[in-house]
Amino acid sequence: MGRTKNSTLVERARKTVPGFDSMYKKLEKKVKLSGLSSSTLLNYGRSIAKIALHFGKPPLELEEETINDYLLELKAGEQPSESYFKHTVYGLRYLFRLFGREDQAIKLPPLRRKNQLPVVLSRAECRRLFCTPKLLKHRIMLALTYSAGLRLGELIALRLEDIDSDRMQIRIRQGKGNKDRYVVLSDFILQGLRKYFRACHPKTYLFNGQKKGQPMGKRSVQWIMRSTVRQAGIKKPVSLHTLRHSFATHLIEDGVDLFTVKEQLGHARIETTLRYIHVARQVKRTDVHSPLDTLYRA
Repeated sequence: MGRTKNSTLVERARKTVPGFDSMYKKLEKKVKLSGLSSSTLLNYGRSIAKIALHFGKPPLELEEETINDYLLELKAGEQPSESYFKHTVYGLRYLFRLFGREDQAIKLPPLRRKNQLPVVLSRAECRRLFCTPKLLKHRIMLALTYSAGLRLGELIALRLEDIDSDRMQIRIRQGKGNKDRYVVLSDFILQGLRKYFRACHPKTYLFNGQKKGQPMGKRSVQWIMRSTVRQAGIKKPVSLHTLRHSFATHLIEDGVDLFTVKEQLGHARIETTLRYIHVARQVKRTDVHSPLDTLYRA
């Protein structure tokens, strides 16, 4: 539904705003050649098309003050969306740089990251969450997300052949930044997956959608998470991504080193992983020993 609406917005601008079509074609070509995701093109295209439709001309033809007034109005709207504002600024910046307008790109307002710590579920809350759904498919889906620290897009893109039970790994295809990686396959979740395979007989994708040969949609998974959280009586403001935060935090609490956690999550920078140190409960370890005791251990 969201994709159709956003695509229609771009199509309207291409048909009604003079000069928008040729500008968008160049933008689309650059985004694809740069290896950026289709969602990036969708978000940039939507925000740029909305500005073009608002003023009746492409953003490249607008004065700096006009764009800033538009952004200010966007920020102060009745229902301001932080993510939409961010996509608008990023989209404009990318567009200006693409057309050699670096000076105008620099003048756009900087986007400062909010220094907010992620919400994390306790281990007891995780256990309660995973046993709440009545459907086996839903229980496995949520537990698998937590067990490997998956993003929503990574979860629904999983194919049957991505589960490598011999090496106890899961292959993540084209994760964030279009990078492949391998993550840990829990022995516990493998047992659940085998039970799920016997009961549900998935084809192609690990979690099939309603249409044959298609994966489950993002909104369906988000609905499953929301309804399960409500039924489990969890009051924290959580989403499916909270399971990924919980995975990272619990690994650190278990003593797993930061570099390993970074690789499992697929972070490009260690600084992104460091924030989980501030969330993890500091566990006092009493098993300190001399390295000599393990020096000659086979």
